[in-house]
Amino acid sequence: MRKLKLALPKGSLEQSTFDLLKKAGWNVTNTSRSYYPRVDDEELSLVLLRPQEMPRYVEMGKLDAGLCGKDWVLENQAQVQTVADLVYSKNLLTPVRWVLAVPEKSNVQKVQDLEGGTIATELVQTTRQYLARNGVKAHVEFSHGATEVKPPELADAIVDVTETGSSLRANGLRIVDTISESVTQLIANREAWKEGWKREKLENLAMLMQAAIRAQEMVGLKMNVPEAQLGTVLAKLQALTSPTVSPLAQEGWHALEAVIAESTVRRIIPELRRAGATGIIEYPLNKIIP
Repeated sequence: MRKLKLALPKGSLEQSTFDLLKKAGWNVTNTSRSYYPRVDDEELSLVLLRPQEMPRYVEMGKLDAGLCGKDWVLENQAQVQTVADLVYSKNLLTPVRWVLAVPEKSNVQKVQDLEGGTIATELVQTTRQYLARNGVKAHVEFSHGATEVKPPELADAIVDVTETGSSLRANGLRIVDTISESVTQLIANREAWKEGWKREKLENLAMLMQAAIRAQEMVGLKMNVPEAQLGTVLAKLQALTSPTVSPLAQEGWHALEAVIAESTVRRIIPELRRAGATGIIEYPLNKIIP
C-alpha cells in the first residue's frame, strides 16, 4: 500500500496538532512512550519529531512532509516545498514571536546596547542574522533549554519564543525587540511534491486543516424570524457571508442561518431575540471552506 511519511511536532505543539487533525478529519492517537502515532488513514505513516530538526529530514527525503514552524525552516535553511501556512500555536490561533529579552533591571534598551555581550538562544543562525542587520557584534551561544533562567548570570540577553510574553514576565524579563514571527507550516520534500498522489494528499490535508482553523473561532446560528422583523434581524448579523434565508411552511415566517464570530455571540443573541428572532440555536463548526 502507498504511504505518505508525515512528521508531527513533538513537544509544545503536539497536543494542539492532534486536536487540529481531529477536527480536520484524522483521528490520531498515541501512547506516552511511542514516537509513532496511530491514525485512521492507511495512506499516512506518522512519526513524532522535534520541529527543530524536522526540516532537514524533509529536505533529505527521509520524510515526505512535516508540520513545523517556519522559524525552523529558515534556521535550517532547508530547501523544501511550503504547502501551506497554518496559523495555530500551543494555546492561540496567532503567530508566535521570537523576541530579544533582558532582565527587568538591565541597562539594555536597544539591541545596540548588547555590543560585545552574550546572547543565549536555540535560534542561533537567525539571531546572528538579526545582529548583522543591526550592525551589532555579540556572542551568540546555543541554549539547550531553560533559556529564560540564563540572564543575567550566564548571558546578557536571550532570544526566545513567546505567544503572550507572560512566561518572560514571570521570569523577570522584558522584551527589547521582536526579531521575527513564525507560523506552523506544512512542508514537503520537493521530489515527493512532484508525485501526483502525494501532492493531492498534502493539498487535501492542508485544505482541511486550514478549514478547521477557520472554524475554531466561529459558530453557526439558526433562528426563525417573522416577515415584519426580517430586515431588522438581518441588519444586526455580522455574518461571514450573507445569511441564508428560507421561507417556512407557516406563512409570514422565515428560517435564517448564519456563521458569525463566537466572540460576538453573547452580545448578538440577546439583540436578535429582542429584534424578533425566535427558536435561536447556536452550534459549533468543525470546518469552514471558502
